[in-house]
Amino acid sequence: MAKPGLRERADDKTFRLFVLGFGLVAVALCAALAAELAWGSKLAWAKFGPAFFWSSRWNPVEEQFGALPFIYGTLVSSLLALLLSAPLGLGAAVFLAEIAPKRLAAALCFLIEILAAIPSVIIGMMGIFVLVPAVRWFEPFLIKYFGFLPLFAGTPYGVGMLSAGLILSVMMLPYITSISRELLLAVPQQMKEGMLALGSTRWEMLRKVSLPYARSGIIGAVFLALGRALGETMAVTMVIGNTPKISASLLDPAYTMSAVIANELAEATSDIYVHSLIAIALALFLITLVVNAGARLMVYRLSDGGGPQ
Repeated sequence: MAKPGLRERADDKTFRLFVLGFGLVAVALCAALAAELAWGSKLAWAKFGPAFFWSSRWNPVEEQFGALPFIYGTLVSSLLALLLSAPLGLGAAVFLAEIAPKRLAAALCFLIEILAAIPSVIIGMMGIFVLVPAVRWFEPFLIKYFGFLPLFAGTPYGVGMLSAGLILSVMMLPYITSISRELLLAVPQQMKEGMLALGSTRWEMLRKVSLPYARSGIIGAVFLALGRALGETMAVTMVIGNTPKISASLLDPAYTMSAVIANELAEATSDIYVHSLIAIALALFLITLVVNAGARLMVYRLSDGGGPQ
């Protein structure tokens, strides 16, 4: 009869191998996805090579394809959304965790979670019927007073990069707010009370205790929301204008990688056309991978062991 200690060690080894298998499944799925995208886009890489990434010509009639306008549209719209949603989301999280009465905070958190669950096509419809008219009404003001800047020069179409950034910020906001609030609530109460007992204000307590403690988690929440923005399709497709060109103005129409795949894959009439769209999907996969790797590296460097990792 096996000794209890030996049996327990055997059980631990079996459990470790079991959960290792789950982890390897996730890695295998990512590797299989990358391999399938690479194989499905081989004609595009054979014809255009690395120049596919920095070519801005997209002409299905002449079978000339380049991904640069879509990469530009994806990165700029996501960065604009990040600049808008990160401070708003963090501010809302601070209010809900530190200032708002519990009943009000519970009600607002419920509404925020509902916002995160709304399908993107519904948010896109809101963008078409509410956001785009509002942006079209506001853009002449930007042109009049800030038109000397390349960012706000152009024609007030309503649809364009600015509308895409705004609609993406709405979709990122609940993720940043909800996760950041939970992280701030996880800060040990003794640390906050000790800071206040020393005569600090609530702002000083927040700046020197709560935010440093939850810093790495908040950065992770921001990059999680950014991942959502990079891959968003329907809502962006409905408000960005879907024009494959690069413009410094936020008022001009643009195109994103996910939008061009959704719009043109069904009507691709040649093998090189299909392979070029799959190549854009591979580029989007790689960008998402790089962004997440950068987020992990940033969290690792900023983590000092004082808070949740």
